[in-house]
Amino acid sequence: MIVLGIETSCDETAAALVDDQRRILANVVLSQIEEHAPYGGVVPEVAARAHLAYLDGVVRRALAEAGIGLDAVDGIAATAGPGLIGGVAVGVMTAKGIAAARGLPFLGVNHLEGHALTARLTDGVDFPYLLLLVSGGHCQLLCVEGVGQYRRWGTTIDDAVGEAFDKVAKMLRLGHPGGPLVEAAAKRGDPKRFVLPRPMIGRPDCDFSFSGLKTAVRRAVAGLPQPLAEQDIADLCAAFQESVAASLADRAKRAITRFRAEHPTGGAFVVAGGVAANQRLRARLSEVSGAAGLPFVAPPLKLCTDNGAMIAWAGLERLRLGLVDGLDCAPRPRWPLDPTATAAIGAGVKA
Repeated sequence: MIVLGIETSCDETAAALVDDQRRILANVVLSQIEEHAPYGGVVPEVAARAHLAYLDGVVRRALAEAGIGLDAVDGIAATAGPGLIGGVAVGVMTAKGIAAARGLPFLGVNHLEGHALTARLTDGVDFPYLLLLVSGGHCQLLCVEGVGQYRRWGTTIDDAVGEAFDKVAKMLRLGHPGGPLVEAAAKRGDPKRFVLPRPMIGRPDCDFSFSGLKTAVRRAVAGLPQPLAEQDIADLCAAFQESVAASLADRAKRAITRFRAEHPTGGAFVVAGGVAANQRLRARLSEVSGAAGLPFVAPPLKLCTDNGAMIAWAGLERLRLGLVDGLDCAPRPRWPLDPTATAAIGAGVKA
């Protein structure tokens, strides 16, 4: 069984082909970094127009790299949300068009489920497992019990961790995308020079908060001679990254304790999403998981950021269960993995 997956939820135009033997036959990702760099962030209309211009070519390239035609494909999956609605619509309509023309099943995939199930593609992780989903728009702790079966234990009450990285990068004039640039600068910095808050540590729940940390960085910047020296920037990045690592580790430790109480044997601690590419954060979270005796799983770096392979795999998992969508499946800007979870007080629109 082979599924074609299309991903257009933000600023990567991506298509991939994955089979039911967990093989990635092709995984093409076209970045829009250059288009958005002048604005210091992703511009939704620019992203949608770029998807429209590039997606057909990206799909053709994926098929060529896999060495197959659409006659060998068993289903067409596309991110149907959450995300920037213009880009999501481009991917969904393209996938529907291919599915209708070829008489193939269409699968509207939740972008977050794509991240959530990636560890099953890369490492064959069995259900249930604990998931920390960290990206530009999301920061959640979830108990993953099956395809479409998610219990959210914690979320951000304000900003997502990836957004915090991007905003700090913008304050420090590092450029876009912010996450990799902050991580690179932090390697040259002293994390102890600036004392920054470590949000939510010790709280009895599993929620996150990063707005106050961003404000603390802004105040530290304002208290330094301008323009900032390179070492100032590196030290601020290092301090910020360590605060994020400490906060994530504390929240993860609490969730792992709960997971172990509910599932005394088996399981794993999975970290997914774009921020999971950060090596310092991966190392800190691995330490927490190891101390609790829970296997730590993080996808390869290229599968942490948005890609078509995760959408193809999530589509394949759903196809095997008969969870096929009709062509009336609508793109949506918001789509929680756990629709029963109540919104955290003060939660931002990206929570």
